[in-house]
Amino acid sequence: DHLESTRTNRILYHLTRRLVYTKWRDAGETPPLHLFGQLKRISRQWLETCLVCRGGTYPAQLLYLQLLDWACDRITNAIVKAGAEDGIVKAVLNPYNPVGTTADVDFHTSKTLRHRTHPGRSHLNWAVLDSSWEGEFCRVAEGHPQVLAYVKNHNLGFAVPYRQGVENRTYVPDFIVAVDDGRGPDDPLNLVVEIKGYRGEDAKDKKATMDSYWVPGVNNLGSFGRWAFAEFRDVRAMEGDFKRVIGDRFDRLIRFALGGRGAAIVAGGD
Repeated sequence: DHLESTRTNRILYHLTRRLVYTKWRDAGETPPLHLFGQLKRISRQWLETCLVCRGGTYPAQLLYLQLLDWACDRITNAIVKAGAEDGIVKAVLNPYNPVGTTADVDFHTSKTLRHRTHPGRSHLNWAVLDSSWEGEFCRVAEGHPQVLAYVKNHNLGFAVPYRQGVENRTYVPDFIVAVDDGRGPDDPLNLVVEIKGYRGEDAKDKKATMDSYWVPGVNNLGSFGRWAFAEFRDVRAMEGDFKRVIGDRFDRLIRFALGGRGAAIVAGGD
């Protein structure tokens, strides 16, 4: 309760200082104090428009280190995402194993929850599932005419490093789906898919990593095609949500090709 009376300026100072020292300082370099003013304005905007306190909690609880680091992660992700498509984020490949392939997948499993995949839609004959929701997604993917191929990310070696606060973690997405989003089968969109029921803070950090770092980094690299990320959280609406994601990508392509006129054409149904 003593945190209720903590002044906003004190919270703002500690938040900005933590940002400068942990997120915007290069290894071995002095803190870039010239960024303090800009980061303070951004932090104030985040406190006023993004932070929501419920159940008797107070903004001053951000002074606890774990919550402070989470806040710094969210603010930094938003800053990076705003300029990610300008090429400031680049992927760094593993020098010893830069490329993986489903041709090398061969494993034993004791899991009984599996889906026998359609041979024309998946390189692997089985999808080893973590939930029945994933089985529903397999059905949706196999039934969509714009899906060129898909695979369950089990024993593929595809994992994404991310940070939650001060902890280094690894995120293993559920599926990779190759989609014809209007550019033809020779230039597919590689859609990384996450099937999520309960969505806690960890899931938000994973999505932020994909949106702000991984997808822009791979796309800016330019040598592995086009990538995107989608998260589906309702098994009852999964088929409609999947169609909407692909439809949005197709509409975006039309608008780009027609110099912004595509929106009116699509809206008119012509």
